[in-house]
Amino acid sequence: MLPSVVARSRSAWKGPFFVAFPNLAEALKNNTPIRTNARSCTILPNFVGLKFMVHNGKHHIPLTITEEMVGHKLGEYAHTRARFSYRLTKNK
Repeated sequence: MLPSVVARSRSAWKGPFFVAFPNLAEALKNNTPIRTNARSCTILPNFVGLKFMVHNGKHHIPLTITEEMVGHKLGEYAHTRARFSYRLTKNK
């Protein structure tokens, strides 16, 4: 029998995980995107309206934060795998 995997959330006393972005004030003022590799950073309410460039392993994906995204992670919106579909070949 396989062990069951339990998804655990972060401890409440630790608070959400986020990275202190040094250019946050500049991004608010000039509306410039913040380039980041921190995919595990939790989206906070004061990030709403900001633009991020989240790294997916190959490129930085543009992302504008909305109210529905608060509490989620930045990496959830920058997919790391390309869509794949089988094609029918011409030579049958």
